[in-house]
Amino acid sequence: MFNVFALESATPTGGGDMTGLITLGMMAIVFVAFYFFAIRPQRKQEKETNAMRNNLTVGDEVTTIGGIIGKVISIKEETCVIETSRDLTRIRILKSAISRVDVKAEDAD
Repeated sequence: MFNVFALESATPTGGGDMTGLITLGMMAIVFVAFYFFAIRPQRKQEKETNAMRNNLTVGDEVTTIGGIIGKVISIKEETCVIETSRDLTRIRILKSAISRVDVKAEDAD
């Protein structure tokens, strides 16, 4: 009959601790690489987007995440009103719906 435990006793046991440390080290390297290539750039982008939304001024031309282009007419704490056409159509939107500022108010003058 074949004994499984006999095979275990035939393998060297001196490298078990070293293998665990190498595995742990490789996992740490993968985590650090993941942080620098995924998490860090995302946080940087979020900071830039929040700064852009907090620095909105009346007169800025913006694009929403839905693709609506308009000029900022008024700004409140969490919302703003944009004017979207020559017919002076006004839409009240959340600041978080603003994707980018196309033209700053001071550049439009």
